[in-house]
Amino acid sequence: MKIIYKAMIIGIFLSIVFGNGRASDFISINGYYKSFFVVYDQPEYKLPGDSIVNPEMGAVNNRVRLDFSYDIRESLNFKAAYSIALRIQDNALFYSDPLLADIDRSGYRVVDLDSRLYPCENDTVGSFAIFQNLDRLYLGITAADFDIYIGRQAIAWGSARVINPTDVLVPYRFEELDTEERIGVDAVRVRVPLGSLSEFDAGAVFGEDFKYGSSAGFLRGKFYTYKADISAMLIGFRENLLAGFDLATSWKGAGLWLESAYVWAGVLKEESDAGKGDDYLRASLGCDYSFGDKTYGFIEYSYNQAGSGNSSDYANLLEETAYTDGAVYLLGEHYLIPGLSYQITPLLIYNGQLLANLNDPSTYFYSLLEYNFTDNVYLSAGAFIGIGKKPELVFQPALSAKLNSEFGTYPDIYFTSFNIYF
Repeated sequence: MKIIYKAMIIGIFLSIVFGNGRASDFISINGYYKSFFVVYDQPEYKLPGDSIVNPEMGAVNNRVRLDFSYDIRESLNFKAAYSIALRIQDNALFYSDPLLADIDRSGYRVVDLDSRLYPCENDTVGSFAIFQNLDRLYLGITAADFDIYIGRQAIAWGSARVINPTDVLVPYRFEELDTEERIGVDAVRVRVPLGSLSEFDAGAVFGEDFKYGSSAGFLRGKFYTYKADISAMLIGFRENLLAGFDLATSWKGAGLWLESAYVWAGVLKEESDAGKGDDYLRASLGCDYSFGDKTYGFIEYSYNQAGSGNSSDYANLLEETAYTDGAVYLLGEHYLIPGLSYQITPLLIYNGQLLANLNDPSTYFYSLLEYNFTDNVYLSAGAFIGIGKKPELVFQPALSAKLNSEFGTYPDIYFTSFNIYF
């Protein structure tokens, strides 16, 4: 954690040395309080002629986040963000994710604070724990010809609405409850404007102890031509290489996008005889349209070559490069995702999406009602409902789970949230 404390000291020192005028004119502090109440209704694992009902699991998560920004001078800005969360939940949720595949949330950080404040990391958790996250800590340097960002920051790419093939650092899953803030990674990033709406973007993203095998680097060019945003990129991540392409444009009032990425697994490994995983292609193609002032809709198709068209292969995929390194979590090959947003009243909005695995077939349905209770206060309720063939417990020869569909294996998730912004 020494590097984090040093960065804090440097930021404060620069504030003192280069700051001018009253601090209150250049300092801003804001944040939010969020409370989530969540119930996980696990699917039944069936035995021949019988069934085993998994118990429901509940969780209450109360989180406070503070965002600090200091404009040290016109060309120098210091930003930090810290959150603390109190969780009361079923003991099993502290040790395992109720879903099939997970995404590493802290892989691209050199060092970090202990994520769990109470109980200590080595102690056993009961049903209550306190967590912390230092999510931003960086300096931004602005010049006429470039911008530089040094420290823990948010880095993400892609124009697709739901599944972003080029976003391989810390993307969000479909069923994430809170996607407002991108998770911070430790990086040095340089952005160079190349004209109106065009830029060159490059950077290095560092993993634990700056190890090569846990770090990433990227080169990206973004250009605006023929009324279209076009991006091309190369990303080296955890000894894999990604070539990505992103196109976003409009036609007769509709938005159109195509985002794709091809990954050469293990091609950047230092050892020449090191094993390599399977290369894979991912792509998302879609369009959206606003039907008047109250209704917005979109539809997106996503292809995932890393997945399988046969549900019996799902369990074996979790050891593949795409899932261990590439932040892929969907297990099928072909997906269709329609979505709809409707403003019922000026203060009440409905959002619905459907993630459909076309191979199983199975679906994961998302539904949300959000009410703007008063200024900066929001109350919402929603659910994720999995529809598909349920898993079975079979003897092969030992007792194991047989997955008959992807989203039939997901739990139904029911939740409410209460958010206050300040």
